[in-house]
Amino acid sequence: MRDLMMPAMERSGAVKKWGFVAMHAAIAAVFMFLLQRFTMNASQESSLLWALTFAVCAAGLAYKQANR
Repeated sequence: MRDLMMPAMERSGAVKKWGFVAMHAAIAAVFMFLLQRFTMNASQESSLLWALTFAVCAAGLAYKQANR
C-alpha cells in the first residue's frame, strides 16, 4: 500500500519545488523593478531588463537549492 502512495508524494514535492522557484523569481523581479524604477529613477525598459535578469538568476539559485 505504501508503494502506491509514493508517486503522489513525489509529484507533490515536484510541485512544491517549482512553486518555490517561481515564487523566488517573482519576488526578485518585483524587488528589482521597484528598486530600479522608483529608487534609482531608471527608465521603464531598463527596469524591466534588470528585473528579468534578476528573476532568471534568482530562479537558478532557487532551483539549485531545491535540488539539495
